[in-house]
Amino acid sequence: MSNIDPLTFPPGFLWGAATASYQIEGAAAVDGRTPSIWDTFSHTPGRTKGGDTGDVACDHYNRYREDVKLMADLGLSSYRFSIAWPRVQPGGRGSINGKGIDFYQRLVDELLGHGITPWVTLYHWDLPQELEDAGGWPARDTAYRFAEYAALVHGALGDRISNWTTLNEPWCSAFLGYASGVHAPGRKHAPDALAATHHLLLGHGLAVQAIRAADPAAKAGITLNLYAISPADPSQEDDLDAVRRIDGLANRIFLDPVLRGAYPEDVRQDLAGVSDFGFVQDGDLEVVSTPLDLLGINYYSRHVVGAPDPDVPAEPYWRASTSWPGSEHVRFHKRPGHPVTDMDWEVDAPGLTETLVRVAREYPAIPLYVTENGAAYVDVPDANGEIADIERAEYFDAHFRACLDAIAQGAPLHGYFAWSLLDNFEWAWGYTKRFGLVAVDYATQTRTLKTSGHRYREVIRRNGLAE
Repeated sequence: MSNIDPLTFPPGFLWGAATASYQIEGAAAVDGRTPSIWDTFSHTPGRTKGGDTGDVACDHYNRYREDVKLMADLGLSSYRFSIAWPRVQPGGRGSINGKGIDFYQRLVDELLGHGITPWVTLYHWDLPQELEDAGGWPARDTAYRFAEYAALVHGALGDRISNWTTLNEPWCSAFLGYASGVHAPGRKHAPDALAATHHLLLGHGLAVQAIRAADPAAKAGITLNLYAISPADPSQEDDLDAVRRIDGLANRIFLDPVLRGAYPEDVRQDLAGVSDFGFVQDGDLEVVSTPLDLLGINYYSRHVVGAPDPDVPAEPYWRASTSWPGSEHVRFHKRPGHPVTDMDWEVDAPGLTETLVRVAREYPAIPLYVTENGAAYVDVPDANGEIADIERAEYFDAHFRACLDAIAQGAPLHGYFAWSLLDNFEWAWGYTKRFGLVAVDYATQTRTLKTSGHRYREVIRRNGLAE
């Protein structure tokens, strides 16, 4: 791709915003929905900030028409949302729940009525609790249950939806859910995290095959959270090896099986003391690497890593907890003077360019989409209730420019989804962190477009930047 105007995106570039079912829908026990692992986790004392849960969240289940109108007012060309597995297939087995799928049919029809392309994510972390009780993602059977669920959803919505994402950020599901325990289901067992990694990817491949069997024209892909990774000291071999390790554990352990059909050998060696990868059966990797139509990339920040120093305690850093396998050999660094978001994540827009260009150059050609990118900041309304979130607006602007730089360097980037449309339930952080283009008053459910939302609307209108 190339642009005549360096501030303009290619014609037809897809502009969207993204959400996740448990973070916004609420209606947790309505119309046949049963508990997910996040219902159980958030209702367990001490698991989330303030004991917050997604029981009500943004009440999107009842307010979706208002929210779609907001999307239309923003000028979104696409909306990326996830299906709540326990809403449409309670318990994770059996027939479809009519009332549950009806909600998504109404949502999709509302989107299409406003000229907005629906973009479905089949799994954004809300595994039915019954499947977790049966072993969860470390159990191979869960992959087969996921493929059955994918086929059910496609059967109900496939006549109106062309773009399908199987999984959102399987790294988080596996490593944060089954190793560090900071996400649902809150387990801490490194071998389980690696088995979960494989079975998530197996489920992904089986789901793609199920969707393609029903509709060969459907566009299917996966969304991975990827990182640019730098050494704390590029002159130190141990720091360079730390980059290799974390790149393997954060990026290549997913990219390689999905796009190359094999787990990286160095990663398997690094993890030999944790698992022999005996959960990989003959033919699995052919399924995992079923050819895709698109790859979603979620990008928020960069990892800066080095060799561990026994005399210097590591910075507290939720993604770098030494309880996930392999990270005990690495120290994560925070660079002095670099701005951070309210999540304490460094703002590093060039890392997005680096990530997009790296995937385009090192892996088989595939259309790329930034499926999440955004920032949490402390939003303070003025006397009129308006929110001038200038830091977030500047964050987005820098990352739009990073996308343009990647396109100029040959990355086949076709779209961008801001995270998030709405302030929402931010997982273990509860309602203490806000990412939205639209503010939500959780007491009244009033929506207010922030300055970042107004500016995003202008970027969409121009299909580019003003200067």
